Amino acid sequence: MAKILVVEDNHDYQELLQNFLESAKHEITPAGDDVSALALLSRHSFDLILLDIMLPGNDGFDICEKIRAQGNTTPVVMLTALDNESYQMRGYKLRIDDYITKPVSMPLLLHKVEAILRRTIPAVSRDAHDALHFEDITLDLRTHTVHICDTDVAFTLREFEILQELMQEPGSVVTRKSLIEKLWGYDFYGDTRIVDTHMKNIRKKLGVSDYIETIRGVGYKLRKDNSQFKNKPEGGSLL
Repeated sequence: MAKILVVEDNHDYQELLQNFLESAKHEITPAGDDVSALALLSRHSFDLILLDIMLPGNDGFDICEKIRAQGNTTPVVMLTALDNESYQMRGYKLRIDDYITKPVSMPLLLHKVEAILRRTIPAVSRDAHDALHFEDITLDLRTHTVHICDTDVAFTLREFEILQELMQEPGSVVTRKSLIEKLWGYDFYGDTRIVDTHMKNIRKKLGVSDYIETIRGVGYKLRKDNSQFKNKPEGGSLL
C-alpha cells in the first residue's frame, strides 16, 4: 500500500481515480488545485503524486517546479489530456517519472503506478506499507490474512475491509455512513444495520483482542484500553 496524492480538479475523474486506486489498497489523498496540493505536500509525505496539468490557479508544471525546487524528490506522474510532445518534454525536464495522456484505462494506469513504486519505495518500506498493526492484531494487506496473538484467524473479505478501515486510523471514529459509502458504494440502499452485523462477527473473531468501541448512533473506533469493553454483548449499554 502506498500513499498517493491525486491532484485533479475534475471531481468525477478525481473520484474515479480515488475509488480505483483505493480498491488496489493504496491510500489516496485528493487535492483540486495548486494551493491545496502544496499545502498537503508541506505537511505530509507521499510515495507518489498523480498530477493533472490544467488546474485552477497555477498549473501542474508550476506545482512540479515548486516541489522540485524545494528538494522534494517524490515521484510525479502527470496525467493529462494534453498530448503535445512539447508538453511532455517540459514535464520530463522537471524530472517527472511518467507522462500519461487521458483517456487511459484504470488497470493500465495502476500497472504504471505500481511499476514506479517498485522502483522508488525501498523493500523495507514496502513491507511496512503491506501490513497494519494495532496491539496484538496484524492485518497482512498482501495476503488478506488476520493475525491475532500470532494466530491466523479467518475473516471474510468484508470483515477484513471493515477492520482495515478501523486500523488505518486508531482512535478516530469511523462512521457507519463512511463504511457504507466506501465499501458498499454510494448507491447502496439496503439496511445500514448490515455494518453492525459484520461488526458483531468481527468482535467474536477478535475475542479477548476486541479493541472496538461503539459510538452510539455514529460508528466505531479502536481504543488501546479495552479492558472495560471485553466480553460486553453487542446489544448492551455501550451501543
